[in-house]
Amino acid sequence: MSALFGRKGGRLSSKKPVKGASRPPADPLELAVQLGEALVQKELPRCSIIILNLNGRHHLRPCFETLKNLDYPRDRFEVVLVDNGSSDGSVEELKRDHSWVRLLENERNLGFSVGCNQGAEAATDAEVLVFINNDMRVDKGFLRELVSPLVRGECQSTTGKMFSWDGKLINSAGGGMNFYGIGIQRGLDAKPGSDYDWPRKTLFACGGAMAMARDLYLELGGFDSEFFAYYEDVDLGWRSWVQGHEAWYVPAAVCYHHHSSTSRRLPVEMIRLLQVRNPQLACFKNYDDQNLRRILPAMLALALRRTLLQSGLGDDRGFRIEDAEQVAGGPVRRLLEKARGQRGDTIPIKRAAAADLIGINDLLGRFDHWTERRAEVQEKRKREDAEIFRLFLAPKWCIEEEPGYRELQSGLTSLLGLDKLFQDLTEPGSVPPRSR
Repeated sequence: MSALFGRKGGRLSSKKPVKGASRPPADPLELAVQLGEALVQKELPRCSIIILNLNGRHHLRPCFETLKNLDYPRDRFEVVLVDNGSSDGSVEELKRDHSWVRLLENERNLGFSVGCNQGAEAATDAEVLVFINNDMRVDKGFLRELVSPLVRGECQSTTGKMFSWDGKLINSAGGGMNFYGIGIQRGLDAKPGSDYDWPRKTLFACGGAMAMARDLYLELGGFDSEFFAYYEDVDLGWRSWVQGHEAWYVPAAVCYHHHSSTSRRLPVEMIRLLQVRNPQLACFKNYDDQNLRRILPAMLALALRRTLLQSGLGDDRGFRIEDAEQVAGGPVRRLLEKARGQRGDTIPIKRAAAADLIGINDLLGRFDHWTERRAEVQEKRKREDAEIFRLFLAPKWCIEEEPGYRELQSGLTSLLGLDKLFQDLTEPGSVPPRSR
């Protein structure tokens, strides 16, 4: 394996990654790279394509049909489907119509991270692991293009160009995040154009279209099983950069995606809990000590503000003693008891806000545990944070339009010196469209 996959970049050629492209667009963060020469057939590695499934029966046939037609030696790749307790007939259809696909069955939903890690452990003959979503179809050259930079030793993980299912919009062209861990799919909902036609370094390889050498994946610990789902790819990519490796975006590896088709069927608060908690866990694990001391108070303060915005509490005068009805001769205690008696001990709060609080407490309520998990990453550090920050693309992106939230983020970044820490590190056009 070590002879096949170099850990250092090899000789890079001037080969153009996309036909007709003359030069990469302006690159203020210097992330553009060039790919080497195409591999000959005998250089292509053995791959396991791992797909996680949960009640996605309707996606399996179009996905498998494109994998069958890959421009890749059939004896050098396998498809492994990990089923997380589907009840929609997925397993039965796979056994009946797609017996060439290897099946791993779980009795219940163990999450994206655990399921993918199961597939990786089972892929004992593979040199390269490839993860794709079940709601995906791929171009014929997808696999060949995705794994080639790994074989040439140019980087250690790759991700492809992901279009919407109809090909009219970009779904993902690499990734980044803001300083408190909220992920960015570069190019999301943008029209295809030359900006997305050049290979470049990326903070993480999207878990829906990703390749990594199996030995390195296992060495890094794979996707964090405690994340369950969401942001496990951001964490793994960030962690790999911290430990001295690189992830590249490879636009010639083209695929098409039904965005979030599985998560739409789950309760909103369950998804929100993961999307609040997991960015915080990734930040806590991967920032170095000095930067975590600056980031943590801002991250938690902004999370608390988002929780309040989601709560539905509205008017807060019932909690303000200065607004309480005056009781002649009565002490403050009697006043509060009267207010409590009139309103009861509980008030309604939206489930999304409750999910936020639970997600935040998953970090704060298990602080020793996550401090130990953090130490596991930091003791293997080989790269300084300053070298990684440019990969964030939009570190100061503010995810809420509410004036109070924007005021808080601006004040915190100034107070804690984060504006200087991330100065000149925003790539033009990288802020997601709904927040521009």
